[in-house]
Amino acid sequence: MDKKIIIVMPAYNAELTLEKTYRDIPNGIVSEIILCDDGSGDRTVEIAKGLGLTVLVHDKNKGYGGNQKTLYKEALTRGPDAIVMLHPDYQYDSKRIPDLIQPILDGSADIVLGSRILGKGALRGGMPVYKYISNRFLTFCENMSLGLNLSEYHTGLRAYSREFLEKVRWQDNSDDFLFDAQVLIEAAMLGMRIAEIPIETRYFKEASQVKFFAGVKYGIGILWELAKYRRMRSRRVDPR
Repeated sequence: MDKKIIIVMPAYNAELTLEKTYRDIPNGIVSEIILCDDGSGDRTVEIAKGLGLTVLVHDKNKGYGGNQKTLYKEALTRGPDAIVMLHPDYQYDSKRIPDLIQPILDGSADIVLGSRILGKGALRGGMPVYKYISNRFLTFCENMSLGLNLSEYHTGLRAYSREFLEKVRWQDNSDDFLFDAQVLIEAAMLGMRIAEIPIETRYFKEASQVKFFAGVKYGIGILWELAKYRRMRSRRVDPR
């Protein structure tokens, strides 16, 4: 492939799943895989180096969003055509990366999301029912607020064009889990093109999952971000 594709992996205690995730990535499509370890207490760094990945290390935990900021800053210095964000917890199907990046490479999308809902595989893959319900509720609120029609906003497998990441001010976003949602809100504000492909997902003991109360905090945070967006949009169209 003559295009430069970089995969970034925000990692935290991923020693049990990193290699399986890596082995599923199809050969011949990726120029480089960059992993940022966010202060793990296990062998994530050792395993990543053994696999030949480019490894960045945070001495202390900076959060999920903070991890991605380090990764995107580093990846953009390579001049990629597309950057794929892949959780290294083996929950998302990395075999679908060629389909994920194609809309960006052919110029029809700025962002592509790997949707667990489109393929109707979320519950079949083991997603807890309460997580599925909260996902559907938040997605409904996000679609209504942003004027979009996406099947989900909360996936850990997504691809961005270089131009998108150079245009959006992701550096100002949250260092926590709200980061991904804020990126999509910014995409809606800028009228960027968002596409989706169906993917399967796997829920199992070793896969990283947001705890219940952290999930409640995340949901409240999403609703607050949407409220801010709606207020800002109403001010823009206020004739006074």
